[in-house]
Amino acid sequence: MANIQEPMSDDGRSHWPEYAIEAALLLTFMVSACGFTALLEHPASSLRLALPDAFTRRLLIGMAMGLTAVALIYSPWGRQSGAHFNPSVTLAFLRLGKIAPGDALAYVAAQCAGGILGVALSYLVLGALVAHPAVDFAVTVPGQGGPAAAFALEFAISFVLMSVILVLSNSRWSPYTGIVCGTLVALYIAFEAPYSGMSMNPARTVASAVVARRWDSFWVYVSAPPLAMLTAAEIYLQVRGARRVLCAKLQHDTLRRCIFRCGYGALEEV
Repeated sequence: MANIQEPMSDDGRSHWPEYAIEAALLLTFMVSACGFTALLEHPASSLRLALPDAFTRRLLIGMAMGLTAVALIYSPWGRQSGAHFNPSVTLAFLRLGKIAPGDALAYVAAQCAGGILGVALSYLVLGALVAHPAVDFAVTVPGQGGPAAAFALEFAISFVLMSVILVLSNSRWSPYTGIVCGTLVALYIAFEAPYSGMSMNPARTVASAVVARRWDSFWVYVSAPPLAMLTAAEIYLQVRGARRVLCAKLQHDTLRRCIFRCGYGALEEV
C-alpha cells in the first residue's frame, strides 16, 4: 500500500476514552434513526403526508442515516476509536488480531449501552412520536418473507459491508471507506429494509428492542451479522493473509493515538 504513514501507538494510558466514544457514536446514530423515522413515518408528520410513497420515504431515511454514518466515521471521535459502533465489526477485527480481547469486550458493551441510551433519549425528547406504531422506536424486525428471509438478507448485507471495509481500508482507496459504507447503509435502507428491517448491528437492534420491549425474531439480528462479518474476515485472511490488514480503524488516522495492534502482520504475533 502506498503512502501509509506509521500510526501513533498506544501510549499505555487507559482506553476508556475510546470506549466512551464508541458509546457516543451509537447513541448519536440511534438518535438520528429515531428522529428521522419519526419525521418521515409518523402519520401526523407533514413530510409523511407530503410523501405518500413508502419507497421515497425509505430512500430519504436511508440518505439521512448514510450521511449520519459518514459524519461519525470521519469525525475526530470516529477517527480515534475507529468508528466501529457495531459489535459485528469489532468481533471481525478481533478475529483478525487487530484488537485485544479486553478492548473488544469493552467496545461491545459500550456500543450496546450507547445505543440503548440513544433510543431512551429519543423517547424522552419525542415521547409519543417515537413510540407510535408507525415509528416503533426504529425497531428491526422481519418483514416480507419472515425470519428465514431476514436471516439470509442480514447475513448477505453484513458480509458485503465487512468485505468492503477490509478491501478498501487496506488499499490506496482507504480514504473513501467511510463514504462507501455510508452509501451502502443508504441503499440497504431504501431497498432491503422491507425484508429484514436492515440492522447489520446487534447493538442497534438491542437498543430499540430494550426500549420498545419488542423482541420479534431477536435471534436473527444477534446471529446473522456477526456470523457474516466473521466469515468475511476469515475469507480475507485466507485470500490475502494477515499481512494485508493494517488497522482496526475504518479511517486510519496518524494524528490520534491507536489502541489497536496496528501494522501489518499483527495476527501472526498474537
